[in-house]
Amino acid sequence: MLQIAGLTYRVGTRFLFEGATAHVPVGHRVGLVGRNGSGKTTLLKLIAGALEIERGSLALRRGARVGVVAQDAPDGPRTPLETVLAADEERTRLLAEAEAARDPHRIAEIHTRLADMGAHAAPARAASILAGLGFDEEAQARPLSHFSGGFRMRVALAAVLFAEPDLLLLDEPTNHLDLEASLWLESHLRTYPHTLLIVSHDREFLNTVATRILHIEGGKLAVYSGGYDAFERARRETLERTAVMVARQDDQRRRMEAFIARFKAKATKARQAQSRMKALARMEPIAAVMEERAVAFSFPEPEAVPSPVIRLESAEVGYEPGRPVLRGLSLSVYADDRIALLGANGNGKTTLTRLFSGRLRVSGGEMTRTPRLRVGYFAQNQLEELRVGRTPIEELSALMPGAPEERVRTRLGGFGFGGDKALVRVADLSGGEKARLALCLIAHCAPHLLILDEPTNHLDLDSREALVQALNDYKGAVILVSHDRHLVETVADRLWLVARGTALPFEGDMDEYRSGLLAERSPASRTAEGAEGGGQERAGRKETRRAAAAERARLAPLKGEARAAEEALEALTDETSAVDRELSDPATYAGSEARVAELGRRKRELERLVAEAEARWIAAHEALEAALAQAPGDGSEG
Repeated sequence: MLQIAGLTYRVGTRFLFEGATAHVPVGHRVGLVGRNGSGKTTLLKLIAGALEIERGSLALRRGARVGVVAQDAPDGPRTPLETVLAADEERTRLLAEAEAARDPHRIAEIHTRLADMGAHAAPARAASILAGLGFDEEAQARPLSHFSGGFRMRVALAAVLFAEPDLLLLDEPTNHLDLEASLWLESHLRTYPHTLLIVSHDREFLNTVATRILHIEGGKLAVYSGGYDAFERARRETLERTAVMVARQDDQRRRMEAFIARFKAKATKARQAQSRMKALARMEPIAAVMEERAVAFSFPEPEAVPSPVIRLESAEVGYEPGRPVLRGLSLSVYADDRIALLGANGNGKTTLTRLFSGRLRVSGGEMTRTPRLRVGYFAQNQLEELRVGRTPIEELSALMPGAPEERVRTRLGGFGFGGDKALVRVADLSGGEKARLALCLIAHCAPHLLILDEPTNHLDLDSREALVQALNDYKGAVILVSHDRHLVETVADRLWLVARGTALPFEGDMDEYRSGLLAERSPASRTAEGAEGGGQERAGRKETRRAAAAERARLAPLKGEARAAEEALEALTDETSAVDRELSDPATYAGSEARVAELGRRKRELERLVAEAEARWIAAHEALEAALAQAPGDGSEG
């Protein structure tokens, strides 16, 4: 389908591609990956003909139709269904010609062609695609002008999927989608009948859709078989083999150089030394493949707080009096929770995150929050709140008044802004760098609860993996909204479904949620998914999730007692220290004798109270440790 040979392309003085070569066979679904700025979007534009290559060639199969998602969201009085149907230009042209034609032979030809291309089934196919992307029957009949830009971009995606070009080019198609639409698209593309080249930073999406991975690095292209996990394994093996070869060559070079230095002046060894000098000159250095390290995120550790940190009892929340978006909310967030919110856009996920962050208040029922609770909230428009004229160090310093520069720089370094990078204007940062800075800013106060609403939209695959690691190391609670299935599956251990005007725990796992969703949106997908098997594995993950929830509920009271005992002991210890300081101050004895006597009595009373508090603290921790020792899987059943 596509042959790339000796491709060279520069942006300014920097080579994005230099002698790059690759082959994409007909019918393959190829994931295009590489670090941010490596040239993924540029390559798609070169293939589509939107940019001119400098040297080399890009050869497509003769007559192949290339499809891309329109950059400008469609708008106007036409409906989503009409817009998608119009994407099949041949069908649209033939239908118009059939109405105007008078020649019986031509009319017969037109209807034969329409029948061959399945034109009469096209409205049902277009409606199915739109339904998968989140448009119900009523929405499909509304004018495009009634929709947001994000939903109109979904219509543009639906149009190119409906047209089914011979080579479909997709650049981060899930960025405008929620998790539910992303899961549908993933299922739809698995059966795409032609060739697909897709840029995505969603690991699970690539694992499910791609049959090959095309990797961009150092201006070159390399093709790997399989999905993203298979690519990662193969690349790791390549790095290890290359490192061994480089080490062997370096060792050989050192031995030859040592022989030459030792014997080139000796007549008996001069010929051998000359021979080695020629061999050394001919030795082609093995290029060490340098693995680009992803930035490591590091969220500051919060101090312990009583759990649950937030509790809702029959609560409701909305934006207008008497018109709640969500009602009947009876949920608790514990201090060590990892919760992912599921549900289509418009169901109230963002409303729930705003409630938890304190930006909204309950309009009915009850909401209790732990005193001194600090929340870090990453909203979908978080990057827009950055001041483009400032540098990262200026942005963070404004949130840490009085903090020494060294402390500010240390915090920035935990998000990849070390050295001069902290002095670059926000306007000159990449999208991924802006996202890292925004995460750094919301985490500056060591929050007890992190609420992240689509935090990965601008992060590449390696940075997303670094975020997964940081969230798993983080000691506070996390509430997550994301269309990145890998992020949800590797971070969250509780799922809440926001739908039908409320939010409830979802006891299944992501595979069960995906299967149910596809069954709702596409009956045909239900049969395909059911044939894949994996029931035992899904049942195992479901049981693991239920066991984790039960274990959390069992341990929560004991953790609360241990934390309360620790806080009481700390308060008594602080008061004891204050009394000791006053008793050790000579000025105390120059004053009232009654005050000295009172301090002495309080000191003896505090010693007794501290001893009792220590006993309670020890007993609480022993009870917690005993309960942990009895955790499922730690017994002696084996």
